[in-house]
Amino acid sequence: MRARRTALAGLALLWTLTPGLQLEAHQSARPSPLPKVRLVATGGTISNKTGGRLTAEELVSSMTGIERYARAESEQFANIASAELTLEQWLALARRINTLFAEDRDLSGIVVTSGTDTLEETAYFLNLTVRSDKPVVVVGSMRNPSTLGYEGAANLLEGFRVAADPESRGKGVLVVLNDEINAAREVTKTDALRLHTFQTRGYGVLGVVDTDRIVYYRNVVKRHTRTSEFDVSRIRTLPRVDIALVYQDAAGDIIKAMVDAGAKGIVIASAGAGATSGTQNDGIRYATEKGVFVVTSTRAGGGRIASQRSGPPSNGRGTDSQATASAATGNRFRIAAEDLAPLKARILLMLALTVTKDDNEIQRMFTEY
Repeated sequence: MRARRTALAGLALLWTLTPGLQLEAHQSARPSPLPKVRLVATGGTISNKTGGRLTAEELVSSMTGIERYARAESEQFANIASAELTLEQWLALARRINTLFAEDRDLSGIVVTSGTDTLEETAYFLNLTVRSDKPVVVVGSMRNPSTLGYEGAANLLEGFRVAADPESRGKGVLVVLNDEINAAREVTKTDALRLHTFQTRGYGVLGVVDTDRIVYYRNVVKRHTRTSEFDVSRIRTLPRVDIALVYQDAAGDIIKAMVDAGAKGIVIASAGAGATSGTQNDGIRYATEKGVFVVTSTRAGGGRIASQRSGPPSNGRGTDSQATASAATGNRFRIAAEDLAPLKARILLMLALTVTKDDNEIQRMFTEY
């Protein structure tokens, strides 16, 4: 017993005489600070209450339990419907996010609120122009704050949780609604009203937001964010790119009108795997002869448009319309959208045209992004 008391006394004396040990023990016992996540609010239904709009600060205040997951900051970038955002505002938003990451190394992630009508477009633009592997999460809501069943606060809280999670790094811009995490490149709004509207057809969700933790099931293999070659610090305006929808007996003079109005690129939302209709091939020929780039995508909602730059597909699955269009106009200024939806093919073409006018290079970009 006497030996034990002597040993304890010796340890106490050592503790008293070694303040460095005390400090180290105190620091190790202190909990690590929560991740810092910043809200950059742009408006949308999530803010659009009767009689006015919720501010970024009010949105943060609406998240019950945020103090368990993150240190929340906020700023108001805009407070308008998503369809009212201009291309100049897109550029400014991307620059602002890049500046925030560059100036605040302690910032773990950023959440962007957006109206859902064009949310997938804004998210994909940021996916190509934010130059950090830290998570950027875009959220919105289908019901407004004055409606019974408003889900905006829940979506926002889940967005903050995803942005604060270290596992979200390096996955590109993410879209979080209705407990699901989707990749900005792949997600599509599929229903005008229902809460489950944002889906990734064909590939499935990246992950889910559950009560216990964030769960990821796969990664994005296409280039994005930190590996992107698009530098918005050098871009002041984006070139005009229009979309032409293929429908039965469609008139090619609409495509000609786009060219004459100043379009530098046109995305064809084709039927099936590249079919056009009516006199649209005449319009496409007119566009390429004027040096306007024409990207062929599909209106089908899924599937891949293969490049015709090296001749007909070896698997024999090319369509008669593809072969006809290729023979009629040649491959010059013709680009295949791969599996990008028409809306997102437009965004990639706009950015590509700020870098190059070489159609082989643009086709490379559509293959890589």
